[in-house]
Amino acid sequence: MSESPATRLPDGLPVIHRETVRPEWIDYNGHMNVAYFVLAFDYAVDALWASLGIDDAYRERTGCSTFAVESHVTYQREMKRGEEMLFSVQLLGYDEKRIHHFYRMYHATEGYLAATCEWLNLHVDLAVRKVTPMPEAVRSRLAALDTEHSALPTPAEAGRGITGAGRSRVARAGGGAGA
Repeated sequence: MSESPATRLPDGLPVIHRETVRPEWIDYNGHMNVAYFVLAFDYAVDALWASLGIDDAYRERTGCSTFAVESHVTYQREMKRGEEMLFSVQLLGYDEKRIHHFYRMYHATEGYLAATCEWLNLHVDLAVRKVTPMPEAVRSRLAALDTEHSALPTPAEAGRGITGAGRSRVARAGGGAGA
C-alpha cells in the first residue's frame, strides 16, 4: 500500500491512496463533479490491485484482469479544487472469481468523510472475455487481507440501494409497493 502502516484514517485503516482535486474536476457548482469521485475511487482500486499483484505485469503475464460489474457511491460532503483526499479500503468478501471491496474518501486536512464507494469486481480472462478463477497467489493475498479486516464492522453504507422521497416510480412500474 502506498502509505506507512502508521498512517491511519478515522476508520482505523491505513491510507491506500492519496489524490488532490484537480482543476478540471470542478463543475459549475464549484465543487468536484460526481464523475471524478468515481475516477478518484478507481485510482484507489488500482492501488489495491497493485498490492494484490494485479498490475500491468500481471495482465501481460496472465492475460487476465478485473472488470467492475457493480459500484455504489455515497456523497457525504463536498471536495473543492486543490483539496487533498485520503482513501482507505476494506475487503468485504471474495471468492475465486469475485472481489467485494469498500472505500472511504476523507478530506486530508479536515478529516471528514467525503464519500464512500462499494465495488464488486470479477476476475476475467481477457482473451475469451469470460470470468475465470484467480491464481492462488492472488487468492492468498486476498486471504491475508480478509484476515486483517475480519474483525471490522460492515460499513453502514455497504449494501445500500437508493431510496427516494415519497412514492417511487420504479416501485409503481413494477406493480410493487405504492402501485
